[in-house]
Amino acid sequence: MGVETEYGLHTVHPTKRPLAPDEVARYMFKPVVAWGNSSNVFIPNGSRLYLDVGSHPEYATAETTRVDELIASDSAGDAIMHQLVLQAQQAMADDGFDGDVYLYRNNADSLGNSYGSHENYMIERTTQYRRLTSALLPFLVTRQLIAGNGVVIKDPSALPLADQFPTRSEPHFAFSQRADYMHEAISSSSTRARPMINTRDEPHADSTKYRRLHVIVGDSNMSETTQLVRFGTTELLLRIIESGKPLRNLQLAHPVRAIRQTSHDLTGNTPLELADGRTMTALEIQEFYFQTAKDFLAQQGHHHDHLEQVMDLWERTLTAIATQNFSSIDTEIDWAIKHKFCTAYANKHQLDWDAARLVQLDMAYHDIHPERGLFNLLEARGAAARFLTDAQVDAAHDNPPATTRALLRHRFIETARALGMEYSMDWTHMKLNNHPMHTLYIRDAFETDISIVDDLFAKVA
Repeated sequence: MGVETEYGLHTVHPTKRPLAPDEVARYMFKPVVAWGNSSNVFIPNGSRLYLDVGSHPEYATAETTRVDELIASDSAGDAIMHQLVLQAQQAMADDGFDGDVYLYRNNADSLGNSYGSHENYMIERTTQYRRLTSALLPFLVTRQLIAGNGVVIKDPSALPLADQFPTRSEPHFAFSQRADYMHEAISSSSTRARPMINTRDEPHADSTKYRRLHVIVGDSNMSETTQLVRFGTTELLLRIIESGKPLRNLQLAHPVRAIRQTSHDLTGNTPLELADGRTMTALEIQEFYFQTAKDFLAQQGHHHDHLEQVMDLWERTLTAIATQNFSSIDTEIDWAIKHKFCTAYANKHQLDWDAARLVQLDMAYHDIHPERGLFNLLEARGAAARFLTDAQVDAAHDNPPATTRALLRHRFIETARALGMEYSMDWTHMKLNNHPMHTLYIRDAFETDISIVDDLFAKVA
């Protein structure tokens, strides 16, 4: 599994017109181009660093088999991006462009643009895709209860498709930033249609054995513990589906409407219409999946060391929503952390949810700057919990996960650069440009034998 994070970019200049985002992005990626001769590179920790469509800085983690490695690699991406921001600000200042560069780990800007946090899971090719999506969609639509980032909705009428899918008319706080930007449930497009599940079949592995499940409905989480429950529950549900265990039919009649209805009701009690005419609330749907997972683990046992923590946080979050007492999760789940801070601030200053200051604080929550970003400040004072240690994140900055072919990618990059050799690569290929006959094609994502790389360099030495 892995995750791709698209960052929002903004500049502020005290007196002059700030540089456009695409210009700032070019400054950010000057060191990347100098290092890798491209703005699209793989780096020593096995991850991919690049400028995406629309000049979005983007970081895609290396393939991982463990949720702690995934979160560590993702957190390392924030550190790498922050360093690029600092270098860009200095380069801009040297060219006479003073000002501050802000990089946000969020999902929407003030102009109505949305950008994503895309999850990738390698699944068995034999898994029936229709059964998979039917079982997965109700979970993903309601997963925002446990993994949403939270958002201040100043003007509900300004939300995308507000005329088609009206929600609450008054300003309020909602579960998810991403929910209102979903246009379809399933589609092969990831930009025009913006579906919850993207069906583009690019396995980046042995296509006879595997396919890649590309989930683009999730919020860009700041909290490590929220990421734990987001990735941990989804990976567990995929294992249940792959096992062939029969699941109750919870297919939604209108997933796009349902995801909006779910987001705008912090009680989780809005009835969602199912395809067979019944209704269930978002809370009831999540409770069904939780109990299914609990029964599965009782029969099959735990397959990694963090499942007990995943299940505990999943259950506590559903209980908190059911009781409307968020105090047991307001240091661990993003939307609850943000809701607590914004509510306290609003009460102190007698503000309503349409206050511009609350919208600013919402944005500040996602600023990745370690000394300025609101979430990072809350974490530093103990108001947001940790799952990892600083040492784990620091290690992931330069080192790949140990259980996937990212280890080979690391070895290849380090060796080629030490020898001064030009190279190119993608997720499955590693090629020495001056020796085109010697290309490694690694279809097995679980390959960790670095002697394959060493043998290649021995041939061309």
